[in-house]
Amino acid sequence: MKKWFAVIGNPIGHSVSPFMHDSWLQEHNMDATYIPIQVEEGKLAEAVNALKLLGCSGWNVTVPYKEAIIPFLDEIDQSATGIGAVNTVVKTKEGRFVGYNTDGLGFIQSLGPLHIENRILLLGAGGAARGIVHAFKQLGFTNITIANRTYANAEKLVEELQYGEAITLQEAEAGLGKFDIIIQTTPQGMKNNTAILPIQLNHIKNHAIVADIVYNPLVTPFLEEAKKYEVRTINGLGMLVHQGAIAFSYWNGIMPNTDRMVERLTEQLGGNYVNR
Repeated sequence: MKKWFAVIGNPIGHSVSPFMHDSWLQEHNMDATYIPIQVEEGKLAEAVNALKLLGCSGWNVTVPYKEAIIPFLDEIDQSATGIGAVNTVVKTKEGRFVGYNTDGLGFIQSLGPLHIENRILLLGAGGAARGIVHAFKQLGFTNITIANRTYANAEKLVEELQYGEAITLQEAEAGLGKFDIIIQTTPQGMKNNTAILPIQLNHIKNHAIVADIVYNPLVTPFLEEAKKYEVRTINGLGMLVHQGAIAFSYWNGIMPNTDRMVERLTEQLGGNYVNR
């Protein structure tokens, strides 16, 4: 029986996941396909039941259903319980449906080789930040600081995850020189959004890594500013590809080529392969 995989969300037409996963399936000569499914508001339970009944081998979950899908699954992996969101569903050999979250780990993998003692500054305290911080915690990183426009939200995230330190954006800007990795997770800088930098980068450390989880545009205003200081910059396309690759490996037992996929998607988006 031919395998099939899917991504569910609303809207879903913009998703590049079908291109990405179908390309990997073809590269590995697998008799399978991956399709996008738009799930209208109020229809999630019916959609999940249909996926199960129709023999879906696994699926991805995107907005707005990453939290809402949890009650409809048989089990939730610790990668998802820590942040309360699922982006990947795996069907086990026993026919159980298990929810995972590969976003945070995918982002960290997109950064390339890191040292466990790297000092990390994360800007923002929303859902994306939660996933990344949780992944850093799972991997054993010992020094992470969270700064947010509303300090109370950064403090709340630290308390809930029992991990890291909360500071204000002003403190982050003043102490920027002590951080090895700066990660921008807020919506600022997305395509068609008015760009306001969360912090100024004039105190940035030499040879620091500056990452933005946004990939459209490929070079956000935050990364554009960082390039002035000749530091390494990384956009969010790597996170998209690596989280998808981890999901692919859960479903198929094979880790696909991520570097080639980043190159292909960068070309599609009209940019150059500049992350690494």
